[in-house]
Order: sequence, then structure tokens, then C-alpha cells
Amino acid sequence: MDIDRRLVLRRVLQATTAGALVALPALGRPRPVTHPVAHEQPAVVAAPARPVPPEPPIVPRSDWQTPPDLPSIQYDRAVRAAFVHHTENPNTYRAKDVPDILRAICRDHLENRGWDDIGYNFLVDRFGTIYEGRAGGIDRPVVGAHTVGFNRETVGIAAIGTYSTGAEVPEPVVTAMAGLIAWKLGSYGNDPHGQYELTSTSSDSRFPVSTRHVFNAVSGHRDAFCTLCPGESLYAVLPQITDRAAAIQQAAAAAAPAATGPAAGPTRA
Repeated sequence: MDIDRRLVLRRVLQATTAGALVALPALGRPRPVTHPVAHEQPAVVAAPARPVPPEPPIVPRSDWQTPPDLPSIQYDRAVRAAFVHHTENPNTYRAKDVPDILRAICRDHLENRGWDDIGYNFLVDRFGTIYEGRAGGIDRPVVGAHTVGFNRETVGIAAIGTYSTGAEVPEPVVTAMAGLIAWKLGSYGNDPHGQYELTSTSSDSRFPVSTRHVFNAVSGHRDAFCTLCPGESLYAVLPQITDRAAAIQQAAAAAAPAATGPAAGPTRA
């Protein structure tokens, strides 16, 4: 969806709830109740008590582009939730086309949107290959620019392609996203089936600034922003991705020595 349509959709939906502090309903799954808050309490982040699944194969940023000179890279305390996107590129690309697609997305984010780097932390092509997006370190909690109002303590993962109604989500995309989410959330002791409270930093999101909202650990872009992203088809398989990510974490726990201790519960703000 181009930015003009997103702006129109956002303003129309915000107008219907002008003056209200109750969140707009997400376009799909029911969302928990939202409440306002004056400030965000620091999250207590400890080393994960549960075994962390192995890091999946990830193509580093240096393989497709040298990162631009960045004024600074922002790091967070943890990653508690993943926001899933689609890039709205045609779905017929070849594997050898992907580096050019990534560079084009990065140019758009830099030149047209005025950001200092590509917004997504990771991107997944239709063949299941995972690419490092925003610079700062694959295994670090890098603050992205993928979900207005909710870039803190989250990771943005974009499927390269368009997954609107009727589009088939390739099995390799589901598998790759599940493995990435299991590892990234697991690195901070967080459960793909969990729900985590995040604080809006922008009223351009679905929720007024300083409003806290409870998100599924695996959510779609539309859950936080007035958009149809990541498309009806990809949004519909988020529960499947979540289940697979949780199963990967459970398998890692089962394979680890019993001395690793009990699994940690969700980290709360």
C-alpha cells in the first residue's frame, strides 16, 4: 500500500475515535484492552533461564550492501515482541534478484522516507533465506524503524513480496520466520505464545502516545499501525508461525540438560 493510502486510512480510523483512549480494534484477531499511562516503567531483563534455540542462518548486511554512515545505532534492553511485515514487491522475483530488491528498499527508506537506514531488522525472501536488514548487529537488540510508535523492545521482520488476499505464503517463509522468532525472542527469555505490554511513542500509531497496549509476542504491522500490512494471507498464518516458533523453543528446552532450570515467564513492563 503506498504511503498516501496509509495516511488516509490512518486519519479516517483516528477520526472515528477522536478524544478516546480506547484502542482501535485490530483488523483480524481481537486485541486486549488498552489503558493510558504517564510513563514507561523499566523492564527487568535477566539472562534467559530457558535454553536458547540456535541462531538460524542469516545473510549479513555486508553481503548485500555496506551500511551507510549512521549518526548512531540505538540499542534496546531486550526484544519482547516481533512485528511481521510484507514489502509489497512482486512475488515472482528470483533468488539472484534479492540483493537488488534489498538495496531498492533501503534507498526508499533513506531517500524517500528520510530514515538513517533500512527500517526492518530482518527480511525473509520467498525461498526462506533470512537477511540482516538494519545495521547494528544480528545478535543485538537494535532499535528499528518498522512500526511507528512501537520500535522499542521489538524486532521488525519483513517478508519480501506481497501477501494480500489470495496470495500463497510459501512454506519456506513460514519456516524461516518461525526459526528467527524462536531464536530472537528466546535470546531474552520470551515466549512466542506470550503477550507483552508495550508503550506507544507516537500518536501516529493506532494508539495515542504514552498509551500502553498488550500485544501478542508475534503480531502483524496492522496490530500497531493503521495499515493492511502484512497482507491478509500472511496475517492469517501468524498463529502457525507462532506455534512453530514455540515448538522450536520447546525442542531446545527438551534437548538441554535438566540443570538449566525452569523456563522463564514473559518479561513485563
